[in-house]
Amino acid sequence: MKLRVSAVQYHLKTIGAFAEFAAQVTHYVKTAAEFDSEFVLFPELFTTQLMSIGDASGVALSINELPDFTEQYIELFSGLAKTTGMHLIGGTHIIEEGGRLYNTAFLFYPDGTIGQQRKLHITPSEVKEWHMAAGDKLHVFDTAKGRIAMLICYDIEFPEIVRMAKAQGVDVIFCPSCTDDKHGFHRVRYTCHARTIENQVYVVTTGTVGSLPTVDFMRGNYGQAAVITPNDVPFPPGGILAQGEINGDMVITADLDLDLLYEVREKGSVTTWRDRRTDLYTDWS
Repeated sequence: MKLRVSAVQYHLKTIGAFAEFAAQVTHYVKTAAEFDSEFVLFPELFTTQLMSIGDASGVALSINELPDFTEQYIELFSGLAKTTGMHLIGGTHIIEEGGRLYNTAFLFYPDGTIGQQRKLHITPSEVKEWHMAAGDKLHVFDTAKGRIAMLICYDIEFPEIVRMAKAQGVDVIFCPSCTDDKHGFHRVRYTCHARTIENQVYVVTTGTVGSLPTVDFMRGNYGQAAVITPNDVPFPPGGILAQGEINGDMVITADLDLDLLYEVREKGSVTTWRDRRTDLYTDWS
């Protein structure tokens, strides 16, 4: 079975109204639809662009005001998923519950169903500057093209959580990210590659590009979308099925062949998932 995926290198720029955000999102979704994509991934924290709308005096909105856009965000993405027939991973958006803020990934199904995954590992800056709270459960999502998971940026740097996802039958990890320099970008990118090798899964990742000069902590962005495979003979030698131009405003698209995953798990050059030593270390079976 094959599935076609697209990943958006979302260009952050100052806007004046939600309608401008909706138009930019719609542009990217329509672009992916022209390539007959079935899944579209947006980056982490791309809805911080809405903070640049500002208040009546022109001062950027605070992170605490971002959840006020949740209803409009959900309506926009849910409507686009229904009209295009695609699964949309709407990057991440900040929601508020019980007085706490959660960095949350949303999966919008074509039939109107909506799945959510809260970020499980919170970076020191997210805690210090934005007082984010951590999610407490890994969710996996069944689709017409197999089982997927959404792990947000820093989450991919922890091998245990990806092992948990693979143990529950996940074949594709979608990893929306947001990094402000090369160091952060490469931490996410290199660990995405490691997770594909360790678990023999695909990872689709992307990040924000551009800048929001009026929004604190979103002034710098360094990003690149990529579709990453295990390193074995049926796949590209570098494990890169597709990737964008660094910091470019663009959409990349690639086909994922799930049968190849099943093949290498059984008779690949290495069989890392099958060969893990659960007699020596704790693992998910």
